[in-house]
Amino acid sequence: MYSVLPSFILGFHGCDRSVGENILAGKSKLQSSENSYDWLGHGMYFWENNPQRALDYANLLKNNPKRSKSNIKTPFAIGAIIDLGHCLNLTEKKSIDVLKQGYDSFVKSCRMAQFPLPQNKGLLKHLDCAVINTIHKICEQEGKPPFDSVRGLFLEGEKVYEGAGFFKETHIQICVRNPNCIKGYFRVIEPDFNFPIP
Repeated sequence: MYSVLPSFILGFHGCDRSVGENILAGKSKLQSSENSYDWLGHGMYFWENNPQRALDYANLLKNNPKRSKSNIKTPFAIGAIIDLGHCLNLTEKKSIDVLKQGYDSFVKSCRMAQFPLPQNKGLLKHLDCAVINTIHKICEQEGKPPFDSVRGLFLEGEKVYEGAGFFKETHIQICVRNPNCIKGYFRVIEPDFNFPIP
């Protein structure tokens, strides 16, 4: 009942300008990421309400081409209007319980198959990806409604200041599994990047 978040959210995706312009023009669609290390399982990734992080990520991929399957020449960010639908919202208790059940099921299947458990290694979240993908498979096998999206809060980076409980790269990430949740794309207003404190 409470797995559907009210209203829409704004998500931002970092990419090459040519890719972003084609999506904005309706010539192509955003592709689902299906890496074994995707933080929230397979799907289309967005930074929630965070255009600067999307652009920063595109810059990171430009400067570290081995981290991306696509070549980023000109870092760019596009915005999307997203209805999260039936969401595995990992910022609330019920979804955390589902995550733990998914983990237990995944561990059991790995042991039965005598398959080693994948490990998270820094930014490569092999275990988390496998667990979340397992949850989606269980829903499908049991005829339960599929999750349209996954939402997670990540505390990342150095502390903002000494003794802080805040971290420089904290963010909310969205993984959209159902493309119908994306209601439209929009061009990010450039002055929104690097805005000064008034």
